[in-house]
Amino acid sequence: MTRQSCNCLMPVSFLSCPPWLSVYLFCTASFLSTELKTTQGIQVTSTSPQTLQKAEGEGVTLGCRYTLSPFDTGELDIEWSVVSADTMQKDQMLISYTSGAKYLHSDKALAKGLHFAAPDPSMGDASLSISVLSSAHSATYQCKVRKSPGVDMRKVSLVVMAKPSVPKCWAEGGELVGEAVSLHCKSAKGSTPLKYSWRRESGGPIPAAASQNSVTGELKISNHSQSFAGIYLCAANNAVGAEHCRINLKASKPPNRAAVIVGTVVGSLLLIFILLVFIVLLFWKLSSRHRHEKEFSNEIREDVPPPESRPVSRHTSRSTTRQPQVSYCQVGGSEVSSFNEGCTHTPSNNSQGHIPVKYTPVEYDGRDEYAV
Repeated sequence: MTRQSCNCLMPVSFLSCPPWLSVYLFCTASFLSTELKTTQGIQVTSTSPQTLQKAEGEGVTLGCRYTLSPFDTGELDIEWSVVSADTMQKDQMLISYTSGAKYLHSDKALAKGLHFAAPDPSMGDASLSISVLSSAHSATYQCKVRKSPGVDMRKVSLVVMAKPSVPKCWAEGGELVGEAVSLHCKSAKGSTPLKYSWRRESGGPIPAAASQNSVTGELKISNHSQSFAGIYLCAANNAVGAEHCRINLKASKPPNRAAVIVGTVVGSLLLIFILLVFIVLLFWKLSSRHRHEKEFSNEIREDVPPPESRPVSRHTSRSTTRQPQVSYCQVGGSEVSSFNEGCTHTPSNNSQGHIPVKYTPVEYDGRDEYAV
């Protein structure tokens, strides 16, 4: 019997055991499995994604639903914390629930807008709600629910990103038929990776000859034609949002080469003529100014009075000899000078009724040389 019972415990000879022993073993196994299942305690049952990507300024709820076990008789304790990336650093406690009371443990930057999603977390919902997200909220969060002897936890990674700003659309190169043209699209702000895509709003789809780069936002057209003309829309997007811009691409015929050459030649000749006229006028103006300045200087020279004689000092006039006295008399229609002597004018024979005139010499004062 003992050997047979031992053989019945082996998987290979399980079917060879008596029916009553098989039923006994099956019932025992079912009981043990049920006992192990009920002694597992608290279980976190949330099925939300383990990684969440949200935009700045939006709100988010980090799920943490749980179920209690009848074997858990201790005090309910719920904790939300930020898991440190450095294993040597402690995790940062954010918010907790103990003995029916809620407590905030984080700094002001993280605590703003932080609260439990449910009014009473003890009813099976320990989810965390953040009303306004910022880049500081990007982290890995851990929810721990404990009720002795049971305990369970769950981690959620939150990535806060910036939506792309409204991109700018522009064209490089001419819009002439037959030439190369490129359409560009760029957002000044937005969390990477940013992805750009072009499509045409009017005129049908983009021809296959054009190539676009989703990273740089360039749509390149090597040989422009009328089939490429139309309104193009560029979408800049990332994991949390998208923005658009539009541009109207035209296809113009190239200008007449002969007309361009003639216009260039005529314009060049006209420019040369204007330059020559300007040079002639400038030369004439400078010549007139120079001639006017020369005439003005001559007039100034004619109007300048003669220089005044230098006064003679009293000492010099005293030391000098007395100047000879000079008198003038007229003889026969001519003047004759005489020193220190008077002269008598005798009329000629043919003069009638003329009275002789005697001239007296002029004397000078030796001191001041005034006539006496």
